[in-house]
Amino acid sequence: MKNIRKLSPEQQDELLGALQSRFEKNRNRHAGLEWAKVQARLEAIPDKLWSLNKMERTGGEPDMVGYDHTTGEFIFYDCSAESPKGRRSLCYDREALESRKEYKPENNAMDMAADMGVELLTEEQYRELQKTGNFDLKTSSWVLTPAGIRKHGGALFCDRRYDQVFVYHNGAESYYAVRGFRGSLSV
Repeated sequence: MKNIRKLSPEQQDELLGALQSRFEKNRNRHAGLEWAKVQARLEAIPDKLWSLNKMERTGGEPDMVGYDHTTGEFIFYDCSAESPKGRRSLCYDREALESRKEYKPENNAMDMAADMGVELLTEEQYRELQKTGNFDLKTSSWVLTPAGIRKHGGALFCDRRYDQVFVYHNGAESYYAVRGFRGSLSV
């Protein structure tokens, strides 16, 4: 059986080219790090490259935003200016999706992230991302919601307005054409 979590050589070259270009264009996100080390790590873990390709193909424009000195992992977030186009109009999770009686969206953020091999950004990660640029000026993004909020039927999302990051709540079953999610991947 063919491993579906592996890119063809052509797909890998195309993705690595896009990531390198973005890496070099946005050095403020990863000052002091060298692309050659990042590329070597990526090439050594094909399933992580597959996940980054899913982030790229759904409009996330993934870029490295940090390095974890404890684990030695490079950290990637979706860095598209707006919430990724290929991941919008989603309710928060499967429970929310199943609770809708009509007008169900096609998917939910938590399942889609898991299928891609990524995690939703936390509120803290979202705020860190916003320190590197201005994101979600016209859209919003679901963020990982604490269990205490989720058990009451709610979910959190964030955006940036008036040069300020805002955190809001909504019913987890809600979905909007301008709300998606941003992913995080450690490699």
